Amino acid sequence: MLSIKNAEELSDLANDLPRFLHSLYHLAQRLGLELESLEVDHIAVRCHQNTTAERWKQGFLRCATLFSEKEIAGRPVALFELATPLDVGPWKISVIELPWPGQRLYRHEGWEHVEVVLRGDEETLGSRALALMADEGLTQQGISIKTSAPKGEGERLPNPTLAVTDGQVTIKFHPWSLKEIVASEAER
Repeated sequence: MLSIKNAEELSDLANDLPRFLHSLYHLAQRLGLELESLEVDHIAVRCHQNTTAERWKQGFLRCATLFSEKEIAGRPVALFELATPLDVGPWKISVIELPWPGQRLYRHEGWEHVEVVLRGDEETLGSRALALMADEGLTQQGISIKTSAPKGEGERLPNPTLAVTDGQVTIKFHPWSLKEIVASEAER
């Protein structure tokens, strides 16, 4: 299998990674968040057009294995495991989340967020995630915090999410990895 850098359909994503990393480190610095200590589960992309999503899907199929594809929050979401993990800052990330465009238009087509697994009680996820960040970082202009609980059909594990963004990139926190969420579907 190819790496992302060698899949023509993903050349825009390969070229976008330095921008994403710069923005991610800038956000972490503003938040007082130590990236190296976090368990990152996956990285996600965002796009505006179905044709872009289809092109990226074809590219990922050349360098990864599709392990889930289902509708979540009204749009298809494909999950891939890369044959060669992607170097993203301090992490080697092998899982990619590719959602098709939804109602919201993103400022940029490319890498959009990383998701951190913060294991523990689902009820305290938000407070535990916020405790990792400096209070003054969270109150800065342009920083926003959102909570949600995305759920795909058949998922049995609760999946609360806390997302922190500066409008350029986002860091999300979950209690479970995507593979654990997908595996919970089989536990019927």
